[in-house]
This record gives sequence, structure tokens and C-alpha cells, in this order.
Amino acid sequence: MYHSLIPLIGWGATFVVCALAWWKGERPEQLGAALKLATSLIALGVHHLLKQDAISGALLTADGVLAMGFLALTIRYASLWLGAAMLLQAGQFSLHAWYLVSGLERDRLYAVANNLVTIGILACILVGTLIAWRRCSKAVAAQAA
Repeated sequence: MYHSLIPLIGWGATFVVCALAWWKGERPEQLGAALKLATSLIALGVHHLLKQDAISGALLTADGVLAMGFLALTIRYASLWLGAAMLLQAGQFSLHAWYLVSGLERDRLYAVANNLVTIGILACILVGTLIAWRRCSKAVAAQAA
């Protein structure tokens, strides 16, 4: 029961944060959320469709794509939350690379580090969305006054 509930909570948090980013965020938050959601869905597909020996390389590729996406968004929009998300994703890429190059089996340390980084990235997107939402609300209030 416990093990089946945790992924549901994780996916629920991912969908809620990404939906909020699309609803109340600005362009950087929307693009960051889209990148995160797309790579999360790709990772889900990788785990269910590929054989065990191909999973590590595919996850490394997906993490590299997400890190490069966050890098491009950070350069384009110069946002602190994007910079933090990019650095966290670079750490996650390094984690996958270390396990792949070392030939290590993914263990509890891997799972915990991977999940903490994912939570951190979602928190970055959420913070960026809340800041954008507040900024937009202030601008609307200033125009109305």
C-alpha cells in the first residue's frame, strides 16, 4: 500500500504544479512546466517500455535534454527559479551519469536523491509561478487604480 501511494502523490504533485504554472504563470513558468512534465512522461515510458539494460542510458538522455532546456530558458528569461531548477537538473544528470559509468545498480540512495531533486525542481516551478502570479495581480490592481 505504502509503495503504491508514493508514486501517485508524486504524479499528483507534478500535474498540480504544472497545471498551476500553465494557468497562472507567465511564459517561462509555462515552458519550464511543459519541459518537466514532458520529460517525466518520457521517464515513465522508459521504465515501462524499455528493457532494464537500456533504461539508464535513456534516463540519462532525458535528463540531459531537460537540463539543456532549463539552460536555454535560464539564458532567455534570466530568472532565479530557472537557474535553481537548471542546477538541480544538472545534479540529477550527474547522478544518472555516475550510476551509469560506475555500473552501479539503482539503489535506495539513487531513488532518494532522484526524488529529492524532482521535488526541488517542482518547488522551483511553483515558486516561479507564485511570483509571476503575484506580479500579474499587482499589475492588474495598479491598472485598475
